[in-house]
Amino acid sequence: MDIKQLKFLVALDETRHFGQAAARCHVTQPTLSMRLRQLEDELGLELVRRGQRFEGFSAEGERILAWARSLLAAQDGLLAEAAACRGHLVGTLRLGVVPLASFDPMRLISLFAERHPGLRFQLHALSSDQILEGLVRNQLDLGLSYLDRLDREHFASLELAEARMGLLYDQRHFHFVSSSLRWEQLANLPLGLLSTGMHFRQSIDHSFRARGLSPQVRLEADAVHHLTQAVSAGLCCSVMPLPADGAPTDGHLRLLPIEEAHTLAPQGLIMRRSAPASPLAQACFEEAREWLADA
Repeated sequence: MDIKQLKFLVALDETRHFGQAAARCHVTQPTLSMRLRQLEDELGLELVRRGQRFEGFSAEGERILAWARSLLAAQDGLLAEAAACRGHLVGTLRLGVVPLASFDPMRLISLFAERHPGLRFQLHALSSDQILEGLVRNQLDLGLSYLDRLDREHFASLELAEARMGLLYDQRHFHFVSSSLRWEQLANLPLGLLSTGMHFRQSIDHSFRARGLSPQVRLEADAVHHLTQAVSAGLCCSVMPLPADGAPTDGHLRLLPIEEAHTLAPQGLIMRRSAPASPLAQACFEEAREWLADA
């Protein structure tokens, strides 16, 4: 057994495809399949269910996969710890971010990149539940998500500024005279919103219901860029987070503040408390704490 076999196993779980897993690991598909069969022979277990294509992992394979992730995380942690002992942070910081996060993750990434030029970054757009699962499974180092259902015993968090909302519209198709809007005015507009069930959408629905209003939802999407495309096409307006530094303009798009509009729960930076500890996550989390305290 070697580290490469464990990397092959994890890559297969993340891609769910033998060819894509092989390409990610820079080997041929026959090599990847052979090495995984060698791992199965050594462990005396069938890990991968095979047919014409990848069909998933066996129950035993899922258990072994969890150990593989822990061992790879331990290897990454060892290398990061060695670099930290030399006064450097190196490696890849994996950050999960909820759609329409009111806090711009680039503010944190810019901070970390300035202090640690050797760091690389991976951003993953995920739901709040997926972020917590990714932290538990050590697929993420940090999460930018909502704090309302957070288990404080297992996760540490830093609360960020309260999320406020604004109406995103294209001035070629819509025109507003006032400098802010009420929810009553939004109820008569064609709206494009995130899919039902997403946390940001739940906050919007709650704001309408609390006022006895029924919005005209013309389009639903689970990707933010689809919403902005629909707004640019004049199909609808959309409700978006209002940045702390004001309402920016982007070409023909405008973001107009909505009165008494905020999410149901605050957002924050989240880190797993349990082992294996990530030196990258711990160092960046503490730097974020100091930065927020000085802000």
